Amino acid sequence: MGAQLRLRLERSRTFRREDFILSEVNAEAVRAIDRWPNWHGGALALVGPAGAGKTHLAKDWAASHGADIMAGDAPGDTIAQRVVSLANAPRPVLLEDADRLRDDESLFHLINQAARPEGGLLITARTLPAAWPCRLPDLRSRLNALLIAELGPPDDVILSGVLRALFRERSIRASDDLVSYLVRRIDRSIPEVERVVARLDETADQEGRPVNRALARQIFGAEAEADDLFDDL
Repeated sequence: MGAQLRLRLERSRTFRREDFILSEVNAEAVRAIDRWPNWHGGALALVGPAGAGKTHLAKDWAASHGADIMAGDAPGDTIAQRVVSLANAPRPVLLEDADRLRDDESLFHLINQAARPEGGLLITARTLPAAWPCRLPDLRSRLNALLIAELGPPDDVILSGVLRALFRERSIRASDDLVSYLVRRIDRSIPEVERVVARLDETADQEGRPVNRALARQIFGAEAEADDLFDDL
């Protein structure tokens, strides 16, 4: 029953700009997105590690400009059909996980159409376009010429903000003490933050305890206790 109640209390995640956590590692990428529609060739590649905020920024941009949203891992014929329809009715396009797309022709046409009036293309990926495999020489030249905006690994500001946001989604009131404790100890990646928050929530539910620093110390075990002693020196 407790686990079911926790699930009912979870809050849905939004992709509004006001909910995006701004810091030094992503500020320049945000400025690059906001220069739309003045991107060179009408296209911008937003590149960064998992959880860096690519989808958040990209979906906010898509909603603001009425963009068509495509997934790079969608079936090739599906994307090809949508690319053909855009040729007759151009509009901005968001292509997520573009480094997973294995349709050179479609990507080539999307980049070309981006420069047309009413067009535009925002690409998200984990790797730089210059490293993507492709067999079309003309596509390679366009990938090499793409405007790039990079999101860096999360810093303390982002880790703290994401921790608080994930706790809120689970209706957990996290103290400043707990958040600062976790920021000092967890691996500096958003997937790891998600894993830690989920584990704290599940352990608290199973043991009927509050989510606090004491519970975090129990989960992290002897290594965390050693760190605590070091912090006190």
